[in-house]
Amino acid sequence: MNTRGSDFWDQPSTPPIGPEQFNEIVTTAADLAIVLDTEGKVHSVITNPLNPTLGRLDHWKDRDIRDFLAEDSMPKIEAQLQAYRSGEKAKVDAIEVNHFDNANWEFPIRYTLHKTGRDNIILMLGRDLRPIAELQHRLVKAQLALEKDYETHRDYETRYRVIMEAARDALVLVDVGTGRIVDLNSSAAQILGAETETLTGSAFTQEFEGKRRGEFIEGLVLAAGDETARSVTVQTRRSEAEVVLHPMVFRAAGDKTLLCRIETAGNSESVAAELSQVLSALYRDGADAVVFTDAHGVIRSANDAFLGLCDAGQLADVKGKSLGDFLARGSVDLKVLIDNAARNKKMRLYSTRLEGEFGSQLSVEMSATHLSAAGRAGFAFIIRDTSRMEVVREPISALPGPAPMSDDAMRNVMDLVGSAPLKDIVSATTDVVEKMCIETAVELTDNNRVAAAEMLGLSRQSLYVKLRKYGLLAKNDSSSSDQA
Repeated sequence: MNTRGSDFWDQPSTPPIGPEQFNEIVTTAADLAIVLDTEGKVHSVITNPLNPTLGRLDHWKDRDIRDFLAEDSMPKIEAQLQAYRSGEKAKVDAIEVNHFDNANWEFPIRYTLHKTGRDNIILMLGRDLRPIAELQHRLVKAQLALEKDYETHRDYETRYRVIMEAARDALVLVDVGTGRIVDLNSSAAQILGAETETLTGSAFTQEFEGKRRGEFIEGLVLAAGDETARSVTVQTRRSEAEVVLHPMVFRAAGDKTLLCRIETAGNSESVAAELSQVLSALYRDGADAVVFTDAHGVIRSANDAFLGLCDAGQLADVKGKSLGDFLARGSVDLKVLIDNAARNKKMRLYSTRLEGEFGSQLSVEMSATHLSAAGRAGFAFIIRDTSRMEVVREPISALPGPAPMSDDAMRNVMDLVGSAPLKDIVSATTDVVEKMCIETAVELTDNNRVAAAEMLGLSRQSLYVKLRKYGLLAKNDSSSSDQA
């Protein structure tokens, strides 16, 4: 038995396929089947029911196929028809043409042309090329996107390499998971004592004496997250030099990576020395007064700018004295500054008046910072003379008429007009400002009402009346700490 069924086609007569079955086979074997004569007239057109995107093309029947062809496709069909008319057609060729129908939409078809039992009749079996064209279009877009991504990658890679080599610091990238060096620059390779190619991919821990991989990498990660100590001191294995590692952890493509900046002892000392020189010059020649005190506000050191503000001849005249001796409100100002700086680490823009050795006073703005270096707690104060600003403001306030208001304040007051009488509006806005000032003074003095009254220029009894008026007395009673 022939399993391929070749006996079916080897019969001398036509295979026993009925017209209905033959029509069904043709329609399902091709997306589009056209029967036309050698002059180009369409006698029949059948579309594959499994490919509904072609729609109905019954209007092609009894019309010239050239009416539905793109201009560039007509020579292809004409050449095939001419070959069939002249009887020169000896083999089956495939041609690709573009069709236009009455709706002016285009679709490409690949045809194979076949002889039939009649000399002037041709069967054209076509395959819809739109899925292939769409796939090719997607492939082209994907290729262009890949090329663009590749060019972008090359651009970033070039920038990264230039920055790594141009950086003065020695930099090493380490994979946290494997502990191996991902990349490093020439400065880092020189400190570690090997070539860049040799070190890339090697274990980072092996470059240092007496370190285990897991503990060492974990220690670097912990140091990177510790704000107080972000450095690790180690000794290199090849050059036996003591270096300081400054690690930083980040994620790249989901993996943790360590960026370690390596400093030699000499480099660290030079950076520290340079910074010390700059800070010393700023302290010595700076325009603002700088004062260092102990934890109780006793002056340890002060620059020439402070000596100039308080009319002191030399540092010995102020050293050992309390900073409060030079403030208009004395210990009240000093306590407010110290308490807030100790609680919040710093305090900004505190306005007061500074008294000189001979009774002169200057308006100043002060900021305080709590220091705890080398086990010695203290405070640093920056003092700026603002008396010149008051001189500028005085002519403005001396002009006849009301003092100028900001645009926002003016709009807020104008919004109240019409909702209440003028007397009530003035009273309400005054109360709001007065309440804000009292709350700020009580907060700055840490609920010390005696100090707050002195800061506001009120008597203690007047302050109590206003606290009761604005409902602030009961609010602060639980934490009140009145001091005589």
